[in-house]
Amino acid sequence: MKPISSDSLPTHIGVILDGNRRWARARGLPTFNGHKKGYEVLLKMAYMARKRGIKFASAFIFSTENWSRSDEEVDYLMKLLFWAFGHDMKKLVRDNFRIVFMGRSDKVSPKILAQINELEKTSEGNTGTTLVLCFNYGGHAEIVDAAAKLAQSGESFTEENFAKNLYHPEVPPCDLIVRTSGEKRLSGFQLWRAAYAEFIFLDKNWPDFGEQDFEDVLTEFALRSRRFGK
Repeated sequence: MKPISSDSLPTHIGVILDGNRRWARARGLPTFNGHKKGYEVLLKMAYMARKRGIKFASAFIFSTENWSRSDEEVDYLMKLLFWAFGHDMKKLVRDNFRIVFMGRSDKVSPKILAQINELEKTSEGNTGTTLVLCFNYGGHAEIVDAAAKLAQSGESFTEENFAKNLYHPEVPPCDLIVRTSGEKRLSGFQLWRAAYAEFIFLDKNWPDFGEQDFEDVLTEFALRSRRFGK
């Protein structure tokens, strides 16, 4: 297979990490095992993106709707993320990743918010891949929050001014969005940045996503013809 040239790679790849619970159930395991395995795969994906020189990799790790899951599951996810933000994510920072978070702060515990602030601050000067973690995130919420900020600024309502008020406006539009588990919808993932994204939907669950799958979606992306309405 012909190697993919660097100019055929996406600048920003977004991933909807779907199928953790289904992966666990198919193996007769508790749901928590699926989330833990999914988190491990997320870390591997970050390094796959860095290896390929991809500048931005974003992941939908917890939506504003996920609070409606059982208290037991939400509590486990918060404990898993608290551990992750305090351990593995610090290793990513040492490995020159920049880490940013997109989402609202409401409902999030102060101790996790403190970790988020620390990770963003300590990694802000890093020059490697930017890992964008969509946490307590909703696409509608981001658009509403951006509109509110723009209205308060007094600036005119233009697309350019609106985009400047998104969460982390320096993060560019998604070139490629991948969703696992066979579902074929965005579920609110980066709605503004998805306007001209290419979509790839995989039948396998996220915990089964590996390096070959990553290479396959990059190859598929390189074969797409992107016209942007022209």
